[in-house]
Amino acid sequence: MFQRILVANRGEIALRIIRACRDLGIEVACVYSEADKDAPYLKLADQAICIGPGPAVDSYLRVDRIIAAAEITNAQAIHPGYGFLSENSKFASICRDCKIEFIGPPPEAMDAVGNKEKGKQLAKKAKVPTVPGSDGLVTSDEEALKFAHQVGYPVLIKASAGGGGRGMRVARNDITLVSGLASARQEAESAFKDGSVLLEKYLDQPRHVEVQVLGDRYGNVIHLYERDCSMQRRHQKLVEESPAPNLPEKVRDNICDAAVRLARAAGYYSAGTCEFLVDKDNNFYFIEVNARVQVEHPVTELVTGVDLIREMIRVAAGEKLRYRQKDIVLRGAAIECRINAEDPANNFRPSAGTITKWQPPGGPGIRMDSHVVTGYRVPPNYDSMVAKLLVHQPTRDEAIAVMRRALREFTVEGIATTIPIHQQIMSTAEFINGTVDTTFIERRLMAGK
Repeated sequence: MFQRILVANRGEIALRIIRACRDLGIEVACVYSEADKDAPYLKLADQAICIGPGPAVDSYLRVDRIIAAAEITNAQAIHPGYGFLSENSKFASICRDCKIEFIGPPPEAMDAVGNKEKGKQLAKKAKVPTVPGSDGLVTSDEEALKFAHQVGYPVLIKASAGGGGRGMRVARNDITLVSGLASARQEAESAFKDGSVLLEKYLDQPRHVEVQVLGDRYGNVIHLYERDCSMQRRHQKLVEESPAPNLPEKVRDNICDAAVRLARAAGYYSAGTCEFLVDKDNNFYFIEVNARVQVEHPVTELVTGVDLIREMIRVAAGEKLRYRQKDIVLRGAAIECRINAEDPANNFRPSAGTITKWQPPGGPGIRMDSHVVTGYRVPPNYDSMVAKLLVHQPTRDEAIAVMRRALREFTVEGIATTIPIHQQIMSTAEFINGTVDTTFIERRLMAGK
């Protein structure tokens, strides 16, 4: 086992990793930017190293400074968390070259699944269903128009690299396809330094279901069942839950088995997520792999009892998986609400600033993952998430009831948050009945706002 690990991230995931290291008896160092110099979690690390000014490009994305921090602190491994460099195969390779373990999948597997087109080709070889799409990258408007006329509108324009909804556009006619291609390429180039795009048939009102996988260096791969992430706004997830409501048992088994086949085909180990779209007839289609730990990983931890961060560390240290598939049993229902520093009443406008009062909820079955305290200043440089509020109960109905209570208890002053829209979601008949899809927020809750 490692003696010291460097955490190459910030916010709640940095705190989450620090705690996991402590639980395993591992010393921990943490990097931070000047914007995060007063973050409370830094006091819990054995060492904290400043790696640059606030903008991520000058700090959390600086490979040279992170490697230097690992060397200065004598860290044997780096945990990248999610975002930033977590899915950067070049960074993983550099860690390897510097004799530092990268706590995540091998760079070869990241390359195999990190690019959407490569991932799709791998899925086909593994006999995993995929959404009908372009034959490789789309390099011209004429090629795009030909594809759209063949499969029929609407079609989805997707950046080949990256995620988080950036570089994605839905085109419903020739005009919006041509204009969408230009804007998607520009956004993808700016976000990922890769402007390549591909096209897929757009599935109207699908569900977004993802499967958590976990593997070791010895070819053992298991799944930890699925999460439903259909409640989204502009491809950004707001609510995640497990198990997925109203998913037939046979479909659950098939989609989980497909995720394991894909991970094995990629030579994947560590934690990862295979994402699928599920249509109204419960047909599922692979869309991409997130080769890292997910924001919503605690949902799976609650229903399976498996600590994914600890397991990532153990696998990186060369240990075999401690679980077999038969050991993974779903227990109860878990729901996560992402609490962002955004104002839903004003088109989700970012709300950076100082939190003058922070009073989170408590009680049985509630988990709060957050790095925030009263007096914390939310910087404008990064993702707006300030907390993940989770509940775990024997049934989904009970989980929804407890989440309603928890949201009512949750008091945040000084900034606007997404708590009001979560309260609205938890009281919406479609969510309660488990009949929402990825377009629900814009189609119903945000209509006219």
